[in-house]
Amino acid sequence: MRIIKVIARIALGSALIFAGLGHFTFARATFQAQVPGWIPFDADFVVLASGAVEIALGIGLLTIKKYRKQIGWLTAGFFLAIFPGNISQFLTQTDAFGLNTDEARAIRLLFQPLLMIWALWSTSAWARTSK
Repeated sequence: MRIIKVIARIALGSALIFAGLGHFTFARATFQAQVPGWIPFDADFVVLASGAVEIALGIGLLTIKKYRKQIGWLTAGFFLAIFPGNISQFLTQTDAFGLNTDEARAIRLLFQPLLMIWALWSTSAWARTSK
């Protein structure tokens, strides 16, 4: 089971780095379209800031063993923090990343909790700690 957790953590960390780089480059405009209008910050700022956070979390998942559980909780918290944007994308019927139907956007909403579970499980963040 340990090797599966390691592979899962590496996959998640790599995906976060890739997505974070997309915030700065090839997917920047698409990410901007997903920022809800009620966010009180410039959409480009939100995209760049969240991209930087994704990159930092990804690097942390891949390299920092001492604080792995804490990084798992932070990663799950990040997925929770961006969930309102995914809900907004569904409610406003905003097309992005190939999610161009209500069904596709709804399915994506179902995967957000799975990403949180993935972060917590792959880092053993919710495992019982020794006393």
